[in-house]
Amino acid sequence: MAGHSKWKQIKHKKAATDSKRGAIFTKIIKEITVAARFGGGDPAGNPRLRTAIDAAKAENMPGENIERAIKKGTGQLEGVTYEDIMYEGYGPGGAAILVQATTDNPTRTVSDVRYIFSRHAGNLGAQNSVAWMFDKKGLLTLDATKVDEDAALEAALDAGADDMSRDGDIYIITTTPATLHAVQDALKKKGFATASAEISMVPRNTVKVETVDAKKLLALMEALDEHDDVSKVFSNFDIDAETLAAVGG
Repeated sequence: MAGHSKWKQIKHKKAATDSKRGAIFTKIIKEITVAARFGGGDPAGNPRLRTAIDAAKAENMPGENIERAIKKGTGQLEGVTYEDIMYEGYGPGGAAILVQATTDNPTRTVSDVRYIFSRHAGNLGAQNSVAWMFDKKGLLTLDATKVDEDAALEAALDAGADDMSRDGDIYIITTTPATLHAVQDALKKKGFATASAEISMVPRNTVKVETVDAKKLLALMEALDEHDDVSKVFSNFDIDAETLAAVGG
């Protein structure tokens, strides 16, 4: 299991035991606001906004919160002005890390991110120091325990997906960013309900990280992910199941 998909599964397990709903809501509201600011308030014509709204609904966020965030983004309501910034660096074991942040104070955020990297044996890098190792893709997931692999693969390819692979108990369907929701809608019509849908930075290659570095790396990933201004963290690490169990991930 590797990179972003692996980190998502680790986070999902932690979320079952940690009470972090308020922080999750705050991050989703920021994402909705920024998405509406740059792409307009209609999710039908703004894939990023639709993805953010889907994430909000998955967390049972009240509809009025979603609507208020959209209106702040489009300028119909007063609100804080956020901007997107991508930070790049390396973690323990040589893992490349991309940090997507949504902030109203870039000076504060870069200082915080740099401190987190250094505290957890990582290094914040310059622009494009690791970004070239990743491609922007649409990612959909299906529960591999509930669907037939051949049927899911056929449906995904027929819907216009680029590829499908298995990672543990999930199937990961890869699309272009522009076709993410079209593929999701087509799969739904064929009876395949996706567990998640997002635009992600997918590593071209992975780096295997062993036990000692794996523990430090996961601590770094978690610290970054918990920062209020950080919306997503991507990496190219590969940690096998045995190592993950050993470090308590």
